[in-house]
Amino acid sequence: MMLEKVEEKTEIRAELRGIYAVWLREIKRYLRDRTRILSAIFTPLIWLLLFGVGFSGLFQQAGFNFIFFVFPGIVGQSILFTSMFLGISVIYDKQFGFLKEMLVAPIRRISVFSGKLFGGATDAMIQGTIVLCLSFVLGIGIGPLVFLACLPVMFLTAITILGLSLTIASRLQSMESFGLVMTFIVMPLFFSSGALFPLTTAPGWLQTLSHFNPLTYAVDALRGLILGNTLITYNPTTFWYDLIKTLLFGNSIYPIWLDIAVLSGFAVGLILLGAFSFGMRK
Repeated sequence: MMLEKVEEKTEIRAELRGIYAVWLREIKRYLRDRTRILSAIFTPLIWLLLFGVGFSGLFQQAGFNFIFFVFPGIVGQSILFTSMFLGISVIYDKQFGFLKEMLVAPIRRISVFSGKLFGGATDAMIQGTIVLCLSFVLGIGIGPLVFLACLPVMFLTAITILGLSLTIASRLQSMESFGLVMTFIVMPLFFSSGALFPLTTAPGWLQTLSHFNPLTYAVDALRGLILGNTLITYNPTTFWYDLIKTLLFGNSIYPIWLDIAVLSGFAVGLILLGAFSFGMRK
């Protein structure tokens, strides 16, 4: 009996060491790639400066602070793009034979999958946090508590998208095919999430589509946390209605607890799908 417990503890330690080794490899790969780190800073700035500033003049005529509104969507975009394209590392490992070496290691495949999942999520969190820090440059007042509250939402978003990315990458063989599939998936996810425009003014079919998009709930939660009860719309005819609505319900469409609950459901489902797909790989 005692021997069985010792063997069980030894096996658990071996699995944890395997997860840590794969996680550490993903982190080192990310930190050594300075281009990716720089792109984490400049890509959101390009979106905010070219897209945000360009459209802000149009929306300001209607009394709408577009840059404030779109900023949480850009944070979500950074996590989406980073998490999706981290699946390339699986294709890269396949082509160079490193994935085969990991799969024949004396640890379970779920441990390899978990290491890649948490390593990719850490990379996405770093990039997302860099973008979140740009709020101080843009004059969006985010307190320490709000900043910390955004991190769990960003982490849930990262592991959700990574579950999808790793599922797809485990079934593809070339970087070219992965890039095409990702482009086909990423853009609809991004543009139907309400990151760049209010979903309440979107056509009915787009609002229905957004209900099945995990990024919708991530962006909505981030918008509710970052903007809080800040009034970003000024229309003299509806000022008091907008003010009372914002003070009572904030800037999110759904309650934040519902956003997190739905996002958690997506995360569990896609992680299980990714783990199954990864485990079935020959």
